[in-house]
Amino acid sequence: MFSLSGKTVLVTGGGRGVGRGISRAMAKAGANLVLSGRTASYLEETAKETRGLGAKTLVVPTDITRGEDRERMVKQAIDTFGYVDCLVNNAGSADPKDVGPLLDIDEGQFDRVVGLNLKAAVFTAQAVARTMSRGGSIINISSRSGAFPCPNTGHYGAAKAGLEAITATMATEWGHMGIRVNAIPLGIVLTENSTSARSPGRAKRNIDITPMHRLGEVDDVGPLCVYFAADESSWTSGAIVRLDGGARLPVGYLTYFHNINKKLEEQQTA
Repeated sequence: MFSLSGKTVLVTGGGRGVGRGISRAMAKAGANLVLSGRTASYLEETAKETRGLGAKTLVVPTDITRGEDRERMVKQAIDTFGYVDCLVNNAGSADPKDVGPLLDIDEGQFDRVVGLNLKAAVFTAQAVARTMSRGGSIINISSRSGAFPCPNTGHYGAAKAGLEAITATMATEWGHMGIRVNAIPLGIVLTENSTSARSPGRAKRNIDITPMHRLGEVDDVGPLCVYFAADESSWTSGAIVRLDGGARLPVGYLTYFHNINKKLEEQQTA
């Protein structure tokens, strides 16, 4: 059950963190892999691991915000394996220099965050879907930020909300082509660069509001992706499946109002 033997899976942002965990899971399920990302050395580290699991693995350093890079990535995947059965649209982030209150961010910050997390994801999906002559699966990795207020990262949350909305449209428009499109909004997952990994206090606050009483790990994400890539999910499309340990409250939201209320109290007593 859930075998990906003979299938090729393209993972963007496959070099580190969640992308590496997804790649491991796909390799264990028997898939061929195409790993893309901006840093070749990270991709090679992941490829060494997936090849050790028996997966034929192609590394394609790619900046998915560039159209020519996306086209080259897809072409190399098809030239090597003949077909892309599944795209995992995982690449996405918000550089610390590009976040802040909505009153302060500029258009450049907005464009970089939305450009990577929404625009690039959409056009990567488009580039792959155009080649899926016998159908396939597209998995958009989203964030719980798309469903909650996101103080200081509002444009990131808006991009993820947009990605989830357009997932439903992709599923509708491409369903007759045999292409399934689903999204996985993630809660807090511990990675090399996550804020919670660097801040024990923030990690504890997130754990306290998570019913499963732990943060996510990168290997928690891969099994659900394997299901969406496998033939067993052939009637699952347009689904938004949250993967967050049951958490319903964002720590950033609570922290923001704690700080605002504290500031208002100080103003009243001044």
